[in-house]
Amino acid sequence: MPIFRLPENELVFPDPHLSEDGLLAVGGDLSAGRLILAYNSGIFPWYNPGEPILWWSPDPRFVLFPEDLKVSKSMRPYFNQSKFTITFDQHFQDVMTNCQATKRKGQGGTWITEEMIDGYCRLHQLGYAHSVEVWKGKDLVGGLYGIGLGKVFFGESMFAKVSNASKFGFISLVRKLRQKGFILIDCQQETKHLGSLGAKGISREEFLSYLAKNADSDSLIGNWEVLLNQ
Repeated sequence: MPIFRLPENELVFPDPHLSEDGLLAVGGDLSAGRLILAYNSGIFPWYNPGEPILWWSPDPRFVLFPEDLKVSKSMRPYFNQSKFTITFDQHFQDVMTNCQATKRKGQGGTWITEEMIDGYCRLHQLGYAHSVEVWKGKDLVGGLYGIGLGKVFFGESMFAKVSNASKFGFISLVRKLRQKGFILIDCQQETKHLGSLGAKGISREEFLSYLAKNADSDSLIGNWEVLLNQ
């Protein structure tokens, strides 16, 4: 299948079904409008520093249905004993830069470029990109960020400086989103970490059908510290 080059002056993406190995298109920018269109279309940017922007729509897609969330016995004391505290949308850029700095097995660098930080911070200022901060006392020890559109949360990355901090943040977020009627958490690609929490692979066709149903849903736009606690 061909890899499409995006026109610079038009916000369009090719049909994600046209991607055979996940890579769909190259080029464009990380403007708020293009990012929102991409996520609503089941597409996300992922590329290394120095490369052009690459746009992906993998098949299968790794997702979590909120009702399938698994909380292991080993995690329960963290909640029962309030070992961590949680905030939302209080330190978005700090969460991104910590995700950027996290070393991951099998990866020599990071895909979170300065260009991406700028782009997602703009989305955060518009109320579409959100962060979860995990605290131990006054120390930021974990977190994650992603995009909220309609009743779908598109997770991007997470970090942990102490054991189980990112799991605590993820579980806390999913519980809040389930209360708000969210239908799906997009995890993009399979990891053991997210699989242990109940995420699973579904076909791209099924994933896109959920996005089509989500198209008419109102987005929870704004500061989630307020909106998720109402």
